Amino acid sequence: MNAHAIAATLFGPQDLRIVEHPLAPLAPGMVRVRFGAGGICGSDLHYFRHARTGDFVVTSPLILGHEISGEIVEISGAAPRLSVGDHVAVNPSRWCGHCARCLEGRANLCENIYFMGSASKTPHMQGGFASLFDATPAQCFKVPPDVAYQAAALAEPLAVSLHAVARAGDITGRNVILFGAGPIGLLTMLAARLGGCGELTVADIAAAPLAFARRLGADRTIDLSGGDAELQALATGGSLDVAFEISGTAAGLAAAIASVRRAGTVVQVGNLPGGQIPVPANAVMAKEIDLKGTFRFGTEFARAVDLIVAGEVDVLKLVTAERALSAAPDAFRLAADRSQSVKVVLTAG
Repeated sequence: MNAHAIAATLFGPQDLRIVEHPLAPLAPGMVRVRFGAGGICGSDLHYFRHARTGDFVVTSPLILGHEISGEIVEISGAAPRLSVGDHVAVNPSRWCGHCARCLEGRANLCENIYFMGSASKTPHMQGGFASLFDATPAQCFKVPPDVAYQAAALAEPLAVSLHAVARAGDITGRNVILFGAGPIGLLTMLAARLGGCGELTVADIAAAPLAFARRLGADRTIDLSGGDAELQALATGGSLDVAFEISGTAAGLAAAIASVRRAGTVVQVGNLPGGQIPVPANAVMAKEIDLKGTFRFGTEFARAVDLIVAGEVDVLKLVTAERALSAAPDAFRLAADRSQSVKVVLTAG
């Protein structure tokens, strides 16, 4: 008899259900993972609210979840580094390894990539918010049993942040501002510290995330809810070298461009709304700003796992609530309320 899994499955805007799915026999060259923990990401919330994120639109039922960890329960074929019973952080990216982008070392831009819990391809690649799910051995990074599943699951957003900082170039001693104090913003703040940045400023429109940023070590926070006078004062002073736009809003991108000095760098991390958006492009030209995109991550996933295992980045500081996978719809509603939560993690319990 085939196995079954329960999974948090999206059918439309605000229509997330816990559904039982049959599992086919494990395909050769794959491993089956029992869900340990999963972080609810900003893109998961976009899917939950709108059945889309950016230009990726849900057209058929989609199991969400790409920040995931668990225990290997079955292996089909060769998996030299892995054994049944291993605890793993799961890289949601499945790269082809042979396209032009993969061959030039930019696998995150793989022309044939499949990404768990994403509507970027049709048929969609199902995600990991399921009691059992399948992955390739290359996606599985072994972690010691004493590393909490919750921490291992957050290797993925930490990898996103590490890649964003890498895209900025050498930030040693450079003054940095981040727009958006959600989980990716806070992890980017920690990644920038690892990169040796100078003064670190975090801007947002909500008081609760800014307070969290201060507790995590931000040198300065700016509340933009009442206007941007303080931001303009900083920009006039010409002290900001690098801006990370993480809010995923046109206003955030405009503020990031305005905030940096001449010859400064802006890194677009947030997933902006689909379609055309207004951009103050003349400022990019006149100040000769380096405007860079950053998309997911490449080899940074392995580094993120190593940092978590070594205790060099305590990702669990971001976790404000845990809920059972079976309560995923309620957990998503909690995660959507920024006044109550920073990072909500689903667990197997």
